[in-house]
Amino acid sequence: MSGDHQTLALLLFSAFIALTLAITTWVSRNRRGSAEEFYAGGRLFSPMENGFAIAGDYMSAASFLGISGLIALYGYDGMLYSVGFLVAWLVVLLFVAELVRNCGRFTLADVVASRMSERPVRIAAGTSSVAVSVLYLVAQMVGAGSLVALLLGGTSEAARSWTVIGVGALMVIYVSLGGMRATTWIQIVKAVLLMAGAIAMTVLVLTRFHGDFNQLLNSAAERSGHGKDFLSPGLKYGGNWTARLDFISLGLALVLGTAGLPHILSRFYTVPTARAARRSVVWAIGLIGSFYLMTIVLGFGAAAVVGSDAVRASNAAGNTAVPLLSLDLGGGAGSTGGTVLFAVVAAVAFATILAVVAGITLASSASVAHDLYASLKRRHSKQRSEVAVARVAAVAIGAAAIALGLLARDLNVAFLVGLAFAVAASANLPVLLYSLFWRNFTTRGAVWSVYGGLIPAVLLVVFSPVVTGSPEALFPGVDFHVFPLQNPGLVSIPLGFLAGWIGTVTSAEPPDAAKHAETEVRALTGAGAV
Repeated sequence: MSGDHQTLALLLFSAFIALTLAITTWVSRNRRGSAEEFYAGGRLFSPMENGFAIAGDYMSAASFLGISGLIALYGYDGMLYSVGFLVAWLVVLLFVAELVRNCGRFTLADVVASRMSERPVRIAAGTSSVAVSVLYLVAQMVGAGSLVALLLGGTSEAARSWTVIGVGALMVIYVSLGGMRATTWIQIVKAVLLMAGAIAMTVLVLTRFHGDFNQLLNSAAERSGHGKDFLSPGLKYGGNWTARLDFISLGLALVLGTAGLPHILSRFYTVPTARAARRSVVWAIGLIGSFYLMTIVLGFGAAAVVGSDAVRASNAAGNTAVPLLSLDLGGGAGSTGGTVLFAVVAAVAFATILAVVAGITLASSASVAHDLYASLKRRHSKQRSEVAVARVAAVAIGAAAIALGLLARDLNVAFLVGLAFAVAASANLPVLLYSLFWRNFTTRGAVWSVYGGLIPAVLLVVFSPVVTGSPEALFPGVDFHVFPLQNPGLVSIPLGFLAGWIGTVTSAEPPDAAKHAETEVRALTGAGAV
């Protein structure tokens, strides 16, 4: 891209950053400084506002850049991510949203600790939440690096590295100064921008093919290099039994993982009632469902208009498919229309990344301060000191995410998010469901459930082809992989549920029937909810 065009794109980037920093500054001047204000925005958001914020939190770089890229490279198999991410919300709506809002206060651990020994449960759940959040953050960092490297006219390692560092610094500022209120408004603005950008791109793609979706698919198949196989299952996940098992593992992780994501669960505490939480999810499903239908059009559109080979040449993982598509739809490289559309799409994608990393960082810093720190310190410590710890935790988590993001910059962002979903489904979902629905569940069962899912999930990833033993691995020159699947969900999710059951049935602690009854009434009616 020419210098003038780069300047235009960077100006749009800068405008969004200035807007979000202004929101953060305004909110930081009007906050009360309490834990409820910092973690939950005072619980003052309406269902519609929270629904837009949930959608903004969920429609991440993995959705906009990663899924479209995978569809552009692998066709039918890439659509698994769109389907899995959307179907997951049925689990959230039916089993989680209203019950979590009634039983908890700020974090996942609040729900579990309400009927268990607090300290061990909070430490386990807090550790798991931070692990999931850091994995998710890495994906956003990788997306930011790919995007800005393309914007600056190449894949300069220095540009990508500085972008990752810059995004990390911005997310720490958003969270430390503005807390949940600023984060929510940033996510609402981002959701509106992202939906507008996706709608405009989808209309342009369909217009290019005269509204004929069948023609779009046929063109995508022709330019993919795979012919009709591009539109059939098996291009990525059908080569052998290992690939097919990986397909099942990924599907399980995507469908079950959303209900265990800390930054999604924390959004249910920002509304005043459980009914509002449920209505928030209905709003979110409408927005998210529409968006994922559009990613299918954008992915096949990138294959048909840009070509799979050109997408792969720009970024091996496919993360730049949508920006390249926008450049072509606007009139091609060097044209004013192409550059304006490219700059708008790149700015929207960058807004997506900033909003999501702010939400995840807030959720993970809340887990550190409200669960880990509060468990290790005397209970009579002031709320204000807990909020101060959360701000320090945001800096530490940001630094960790930056370091890992620099390491994993060549992996597909949707694939990285799939790993985060697998850990969430293995460690957080079993303990959450057992706590809400199993009368005999005990403290030992809760702790074993978390660690029984978390430790196997992390270990299986470490000893999988993701880390070593394949050309696309984090360390391609080393090989100590013994687990054949790239996603651990097929093994680690059942292990999380099994560990919780074994821990409970072998526990000497009798289940507390009174506490379970209290939790059940509170979950179903909202009596006593914060």
